[in-house]
Amino acid sequence: MGAVSAILFVFIGCCSNVVFLELLVKEEPACGSLLTFAQFIFIAIEGFVVTTDFGRKKNVIPIKDYLVLVTMFFLVNVTNNMAFGYNISMPLHIIFRSGGLIASLLMGILVLGRHYTVTKYLSVLMITLGTIICTFASAEHLDEEPADSEGFSSFTTWLMGIAILTFALFMSARMGIYQECLYTKHGKHPHEALFFIHTLSLPGFLITGSSIVDHVARFSRSAPLPALSQLPGLAFVPRLWLFLLGNVLTQYLCVSSVFRLTSECTALTVTLVLTLRKFLSLVFSIIYFQNPFTLHHWLGTFMVFTGTLLFLDIIQKTREALGMDNVKRE
Repeated sequence: MGAVSAILFVFIGCCSNVVFLELLVKEEPACGSLLTFAQFIFIAIEGFVVTTDFGRKKNVIPIKDYLVLVTMFFLVNVTNNMAFGYNISMPLHIIFRSGGLIASLLMGILVLGRHYTVTKYLSVLMITLGTIICTFASAEHLDEEPADSEGFSSFTTWLMGIAILTFALFMSARMGIYQECLYTKHGKHPHEALFFIHTLSLPGFLITGSSIVDHVARFSRSAPLPALSQLPGLAFVPRLWLFLLGNVLTQYLCVSSVFRLTSECTALTVTLVLTLRKFLSLVFSIIYFQNPFTLHHWLGTFMVFTGTLLFLDIIQKTREALGMDNVKRE
């Protein structure tokens, strides 16, 4: 039942998080700094109370070893959320981030000198082509608008968003390698890492302080939700603050459920669950929010997710698992 409930809460938390995220970026596309800051401060407070027992529990991994990881993690999260302010749609954002295996493979070759099978390279080729197809399909739907107040055309702004997502993709892959080396040296302490990474990243938000302050004012000026007009105490709460609260809580549920899932299930099960969750989030975003999604998008999506499953060698691992089960029964 532990594994079943963990899987259930992964779907509830992660999929509902996408809903609140899209509700926010539809109205305020450039609210990434405030969104990321709210998520970080919530996890930092929760970790201080639960993980460190109000600071009484000593950390296993030295603080100095976290600093490089903190810098990478901060940049990845801020740039990923920042991309929404550059004409990047939610479906394209999901698909592009699904191409993380490409970056991981290249980083593994360049940094660790690893070698991979032909199947791995084939899967990465499929993911790359799928991402390119979706990227160009999204470019076709950009409005032919005049230059904005800063002199950038719609297409130029979109290209800047793609560059930001690409940077975040490779930075995330490099962060994964560094984290792998860190855990090899000190052992796995995911909850401690979750707390210190988020907490030590908080000073970095001073860089984006003006954007955070600006969007706090924008959120406060948003109209309340009509559906809550009859409820005392909520009738006059700006809807964007409610959406942000929903995003922060569901983000925490998503992250904590994934951590719990890794302790309850095999890596194969975790990968399958997260891949399926990402696909369902994509489909929901397309249908409910009516994002443009053509046949080319579907082709690219199919190639990305098929390539992901091929990279993870799902079929072979499933056969091996079934073979082991048969041996045990015999």
